[in-house]
This record gives sequence, C-alpha cells and structure tokens, in this order.
Amino acid sequence: MISQSYLQADILARAEALGLKARRIVEGLRVGDHKSPYKGFSVEFVQHREYVPGDDIRHIDWKSYARSDRYTIKQYEQETNFIAHLLLDASNSMRYGSGLTNKLEYAKLLAASLSYLILRQRDSVSLRVFNTEVEAELPPSSQFGHLTSITRTLEEIQPRQGTSIGPLLDRLADQVSRRGIVILISDCLEESLEPILSGLRHLRFRGHEVILFHILHHDEVEFPLYGNLRFIALEGTEELLTRPHLIRPAYLRIVQQYLQDIRKGCDGSGVDYVQMLTHRSLGNALAEYLVRRLKK
Repeated sequence: MISQSYLQADILARAEALGLKARRIVEGLRVGDHKSPYKGFSVEFVQHREYVPGDDIRHIDWKSYARSDRYTIKQYEQETNFIAHLLLDASNSMRYGSGLTNKLEYAKLLAASLSYLILRQRDSVSLRVFNTEVEAELPPSSQFGHLTSITRTLEEIQPRQGTSIGPLLDRLADQVSRRGIVILISDCLEESLEPILSGLRHLRFRGHEVILFHILHHDEVEFPLYGNLRFIALEGTEELLTRPHLIRPAYLRIVQQYLQDIRKGCDGSGVDYVQMLTHRSLGNALAEYLVRRLKK
C-alpha cells in the first residue's frame, strides 16, 4: 500500500501532464524515447517489456503474443533506462517553518512527487537522505512499487545534526559512473558555498545533468519579523536576543549576496537552479519549473 501523505493528487496531476523533460538528453527520458547516446554499440536482444501506446508496432513480438495473448516489445541493449538520483537534505536547518511551510516537509513532498513522475514514465530513481552523513539510502529501481519504499523512508526520516553537502556530491560523482540526473533538494545553509558549488561542478564534469531545488522559507528571504526576539541556531548552540528591525538591512544584504552567489555558481557550471519558497503552492512551483524545462 503506497502512503498518500506525500502524494497529493493536484500536484501530481499537473506535473504528470507536463512531464519531466530533460534539458539535455543523457540517455533518453520519455517512454518510447529511451535511445542510447552511444552510437555503434551492440543492439542485441535483452528482454521483453509490455507494449505501451506510442511504441513502434514493428517491434511487437508476435510469436510471444500468440503464446500469451499479450502485446510485448522486444527490448534491445540500445534502449536504456534513465536513472535519477534524489538527494534530500534532512539536517537541522530544514526544521524551520510549520505545517507544509516547514522546509523538510515541503522537501519530502517534492521528493515524493518527482519520484512518482519518474517512475510513471518507467525510469529509475534512487534516494539518499543525508545530513553530515547518508542517513537512508534506496538503490535505483524503475518498479512502480519502489514508490512505497520511498514514501515510507520519507515518513520515517527526522531532521538532525548539521550538513555536509560538498563531500556527499563528490562521493556520488566518484561512485556513479553511468550518466543520469542528480537532483539535490536542500536549503544549502552551510558556512561556505564553495564546497557545495565544487561538488556540483564535479557532477557536471562526470557528465550528469544536475538540478538544485533550493528550499527556503519566506522568513529567511524577507525577514518579516518584529518585536524583541530570541534567535536560536538550528545547527548549533548560539542564541541572539535582538530587535529584528535593527539587523534587517544588514541581514537582507547578506542573504541577497548569498542567493546571487549560489545562482551565479550554478549558472556558470550548467546546473539548473530552482528556488522553491515554502509558502508557495508546490503544485504551482513545480508546474512552472516543468513548463520552463519543456521550453528549453
């Protein structure tokens, strides 16, 4: 039984209708378009798969149909399955917000929605949930039942510790030899952006398409706070008692520079940067992003 808590019909319906079309064809993405970029390789028969509308009827195995009364397609080595690697940040800084504006809950919902779309088009998806280390890992699978494991893992995970994104990206780049899509879902709140940007560049150098979904709360970007407040670090023990309006100008300058630097770093490396503010409808935000991909 697939958990419904991270699968919302309105979000999935809009996103599925648009599809997840890659900016660069790595190994094909849509059903029926799984053609290898490696020309001249063997095209030996590998297995049968069920016929789906849009498949070339010339590849139907009529002998198999006569035996089983089911339409199947001969699948060759030249046809390949796309792999998407989802990386979800579950560090303490992702605890900020309440309800669905909570950054981690928003990120979980996004991860589940993307997994659903990828599996529906019969591609493979893996999941790694991390903070300073990988807390949970699911290997890639194209079976739709894999969604059960993904949503169960998302439900169970709780934020803790700090985060260390750069080394994780570097390890993934060294471990995964087959090109695919790497999708990082994180608030990217670390002392320095450079290790993160370096890890993203490493993945691009290895030939992966890379997407960063940057999860931020409205308070973090606009700082609409008043009165006398005590700020408590989510990834540390520091506390600060202050009046927000006194530090707002300096805070906003730092945040805007940070956002400018991360966007510039992603653009310069060919990383698809997508800012996701948790007060916005995820359905609208995801639909807008997919429309933008379709136009590229």
